[in-house]
Amino acid sequence: WRTIGLINLRITVMPTLAKDARLHIRCDQEMRHLLDKAAAYAHMSVSEFVLNHALAQALSVVQAHEAISLSPQDFAAFLDALDAPSAGNAALQRAFVRHAKHVV
Repeated sequence: WRTIGLINLRITVMPTLAKDARLHIRCDQEMRHLLDKAAAYAHMSVSEFVLNHALAQALSVVQAHEAISLSPQDFAAFLDALDAPSAGNAALQRAFVRHAKHVV
């Protein structure tokens, strides 16, 4: 399988960086106890634990929506299409004209 990444995100949580945004999360006592326990096992503060895991999950979700995975055969067909694009038809030409009128 070949993955074509449409994003390039590198997220590193470093405690020495100044953080200027705040995120407030409300949870019940049972959830808080579980987060405290997990953070302690990971030797992190609860904030670091939640932020690290939330960022990893966020990156996974974004990549799932902004990447395309192709089989080797489909990837070869994709490359062939890029090398020899077909001529535009009338509908495509009209779409370009509409786009030019609405987008500056």
